[in-house]
Amino acid sequence: MAEQNSSFPSAQASPHSAEARFQQLLEFAPDGIVISNAEGRIVLVNQKAEELFGYSREELLGQSIELLVPERWRGAHVGQRTAYANTPSSRPMGGTRSLFARRKDGTEFPVDIGLSPTETDEGLLVMSVIRDTSERQRADARFRALLEAAPDAMVIVDTQGRIVLVNSQTEALFGYAREELLGGPVEVLIPERYREGHPAHRTRYQSEPRVRPMGAGLELFARRKDGSEFPVEISLSPLETEEGWLTTAALRDITERKRAEAELAHQARELARSNEELEQFAYVASHDLQEPLRMVSSYTQLLAKEYQGQLSEDADKYIDYAVDGVKRMQELINDLLAYSRVGTQGRTFEPTDCERVLQRVLRNLEVSIQESGVAITHDPLPTVFGDPLQIQQLLQNLIGNGIKFRRAEAPQVHVGAEHRTAGKESEWLLSVRDNGIGIDPKYSDRIFQIFQRLHNRRKYSGTGIGLAICKKIVERHGGRIWLDGEPGVGATFYFTIPDQAGKSK
Repeated sequence: MAEQNSSFPSAQASPHSAEARFQQLLEFAPDGIVISNAEGRIVLVNQKAEELFGYSREELLGQSIELLVPERWRGAHVGQRTAYANTPSSRPMGGTRSLFARRKDGTEFPVDIGLSPTETDEGLLVMSVIRDTSERQRADARFRALLEAAPDAMVIVDTQGRIVLVNSQTEALFGYAREELLGGPVEVLIPERYREGHPAHRTRYQSEPRVRPMGAGLELFARRKDGSEFPVEISLSPLETEEGWLTTAALRDITERKRAEAELAHQARELARSNEELEQFAYVASHDLQEPLRMVSSYTQLLAKEYQGQLSEDADKYIDYAVDGVKRMQELINDLLAYSRVGTQGRTFEPTDCERVLQRVLRNLEVSIQESGVAITHDPLPTVFGDPLQIQQLLQNLIGNGIKFRRAEAPQVHVGAEHRTAGKESEWLLSVRDNGIGIDPKYSDRIFQIFQRLHNRRKYSGTGIGLAICKKIVERHGGRIWLDGEPGVGATFYFTIPDQAGKSK
């Protein structure tokens, strides 16, 4: 074989000759190199080729190149080799087809092959550069599996805007089979009115590729095969490959989200309208209704003062009923006004020291505290971000309930506070616990509804609005309120307030 291939260095070649340097370059190449002549006989291999195929070079030299080709393709390969020898050129072998090579033990493995012709004194030689792509194909398979498992439509395009890969979600979302999309322009998925300007957007993105949402601040739409359009959210990611840069677009159909947003917007408008009506009612209640009530109250009180005991016993009773009814109606209107104003006339939130708020509450309830003999205790209370007057009203209503619904034994009310953290969110859990008559847990939701009373008005005064006001205040502050209690053993009202200071840390 050495006599037939005198163009290549022999074992006696000078280590400084050009041929020796060429041999060294081949040996250190990272890919397998196999050089064959015009008849397809192997005339040279490097060490990497020995490792790839499992043959020693002595076993390969002089053999037909088809020895390294899987048996099922050997017949066709001879014709392809002959055709290449007639018009030799440097190019990759196989084009878009997947290529495989065969080891000595008969196993096959995927390869990339580059061909390069060289004219020598002995005639045409063809150098085949062979790279094992097994690991790359395994990585590709994992990538494709991840792509298929993605919940969104995934569309990958090249720098020319041609679609090179899609997943099954893309087929389902757009109504195309992937064969209809691959190789085509990505603009086929874009509404016609936007297609003309899209290539310019692609060019700008490719000049500075990065992970980012597409069309930030804009409403984006995509187009199905049937021509229908739907709103989408698109995220772009650059992907560097051996073939160059690709762009991955993740598309999500947000039709349902848009529908929900529209419904929420409608509800918000309805709520705003309802609030306006509530404010109008509050105005009417505070002016038009209060004035005749004050007149009725004034005259019934005059009747009671001037004629108490001078008329019949029934007349005195009727006057008392009238006075009491007017009084209760005024209380009801005042409570309704307070309820309606929780969301519409609340103060701006600010750092609120609950210790100071509690002291104001205790001063306001001083008479009730002295009359009932209640012992009020509390934990160290935090500073929260809220409306000081509404926090005061909240604590005053809950502590007042604890005093009102007491038993014969010495009443006790305790205000507790506990800081809680869950992930990045933190909140204050406050509680008002009493040892009064308690509440059956089955009424735990009902008591926070407006006008809901569990007890006779003659035994326990009130309009049934106090706890509804508490709930509205807590919800305005972004918290929750609930009850834990049993009949005869007291009740504990819990409520939360988000810890704005904790969030900022």
